[in-house]
Amino acid sequence: MKITSIGLLFTTACFLLAGCKKDDNTISPVPEIEVVSVSPATVTEFKDSIVFVISYKDGDGDLGQNESGIQNLFITDTRNGVVFGSRIQQLAPDGSDIAIQGKVQVTLNSTTITDQSSSQSVVYEVYVVDRAGNKSNVAIAPAITVVR
Repeated sequence: MKITSIGLLFTTACFLLAGCKKDDNTISPVPEIEVVSVSPATVTEFKDSIVFVISYKDGDGDLGQNESGIQNLFITDTRNGVVFGSRIQQLAPDGSDIAIQGKVQVTLNSTTITDQSSSQSVVYEVYVVDRAGNKSNVAIAPAITVVR
């Protein structure tokens, strides 16, 4: 009987410890992004805007900023390393510690051809920085074509 009680106690302890396992589905406090779309696929230099739709996840909700002049979304032209900064507005109230996810849209007003060709392909890299200074992953946008 004593062995049965010890076995039962051991089995119960194992179930309790297994039930206390940390949830593997939690969202990291470091922002994660993905480029959902870039449009249009072909733009005329100095004329057409490029629209990026970016999905985000942030485990502590500190992505975005209400203070003007702050940049927290960055788009890099991989042809020449030029970085365009933009601001995502604050997405959750100050002091909240909640997981957030969604999509934001940002527009790059125009681009140019960087060589002597009449058409050029360009790839942009995108990342964000939250209020704690955490830099997200770098997401790579699909290539677009720039024409004269």
